[in-house]
Amino acid sequence: MAGSERGARERMVFSAAQLIRREGVAATGMREVAAHADAPRGSLQHYFPGGKEQLVNEAVRWAGRYAGNRVARFLAALPEPTPSGLFAAMVRQWTDEYENAGFAGGCPVAAATVDWAESTASTRAAVAEAFAAWTGPVARALADMGVPEERAGALATLMVSSLEGAILMARAQRDVGPLTTVARELGPLLDAAVPREG
Repeated sequence: MAGSERGARERMVFSAAQLIRREGVAATGMREVAAHADAPRGSLQHYFPGGKEQLVNEAVRWAGRYAGNRVARFLAALPEPTPSGLFAAMVRQWTDEYENAGFAGGCPVAAATVDWAESTASTRAAVAEAFAAWTGPVARALADMGVPEERAGALATLMVSSLEGAILMARAQRDVGPLTTVARELGPLLDAAVPREG
């Protein structure tokens, strides 16, 4: 029972994240989340006694962890890990989605930031936590590649913020050009942060 309960709860958090990334927080209702997750509406109150605010915050935190966990998968797929290779893989996830499925989806963390973070303190905290859960693994990966610790965090912020901006521009223009541009232009700068030997 505990396993199926956890599965249903996780499905609802995932569904909320998927709806937020397409529709935004304001347009994502509890009823829509229940339908998307194929869950009884009453179960939302059971699992999320804090209502929509709790569900949004958990969806945002899930999205941050998901993005952070993908860093290791991106690195594992690279023949030789480089900062530019990692960033290109982060960008390719979005160019692939947009080329194959259209431009309907964005980042749920960005959507929650725009829609709710200013008016809802708990969501602002959840968004900050989500970005930390994403930039932290990027910074650690850069440091493991030889980027000095004092620069790794700053470059991780640059990578994530450039990607987020490019996602917004790509959706607005219905064109992956902004994504390919940031990957191409930032790549040399990121690789130059690894000190050359000799």
